[in-house]
Amino acid sequence: MIKRSQLLQDKVILITGASSGIGAAAASVFAREGAAVVLAARREEKLAALVSALGDKGHDASYVVTDVTRAQDVREAVGLALERHGRLDGAFNNAGIGGDRTPLHRMEDDVYDSVIDTNVRGMWNCLRAEITAMLDGGGGAIVNNSSVGGLVAIPAAAPYVASKHAVVGLTRAAADEYARQGIRVNSVAPGSTRSEITVDWYERNPGLEDAIHTITPQGRTAAPEEIAEAAAWLLSDRASYVTGAVVPVDGGFVNR
Repeated sequence: MIKRSQLLQDKVILITGASSGIGAAAASVFAREGAAVVLAARREEKLAALVSALGDKGHDASYVVTDVTRAQDVREAVGLALERHGRLDGAFNNAGIGGDRTPLHRMEDDVYDSVIDTNVRGMWNCLRAEITAMLDGGGGAIVNNSSVGGLVAIPAAAPYVASKHAVVGLTRAAADEYARQGIRVNSVAPGSTRSEITVDWYERNPGLEDAIHTITPQGRTAAPEEIAEAAAWLLSDRASYVTGAVVPVDGGFVNR
């Protein structure tokens, strides 16, 4: 029997929004699959604990406190990967916020501003810094975390939906622009997932989770690891002919 190598063997992967939820799950999944992971997020205590836990298992992990809305922070995170490992092979741009669940006409401007700033400008900052490093290094792979809200409408979440549609647009634009320079750019579009955003929404909106389960063919909420597994494949060389794709990881939600 032929033993296949790990999906991300010897790759250097940057993960944003890595302190919890899908990002923290991705750190564990990618490390298990052979990657050296550089973790970026705002909450240092959680990052330090995660890096310590990964190190106890023999994985190569480091972290840098990062606010993706600040371009300099993102450049420093990419710089840590380059300083520590000499290259950046991949990135999982996962940092994002949900904002309020409020009808559009009652949504406060500051909610719109914060969601767009984090989810769109943050993605923009990440892509620019990562692509610059990958061009210098001869290529790489990027996965952007969008949402089913980047493919279909979600009621009472207009800024979030707009921001995640923008993530899909940035993914496709970057994939088209850099394909011939050896950089693949794809996106995952998670459905209901037990992450901080959705748990917060469910707690503040009783009955919402059950309602979503009713219209999701698999009838359940995903574990963060299930999203991370899809991202790992897209970052791997086994997805070498995949770029510009937006992959729903949603239990069939958008196909209902």
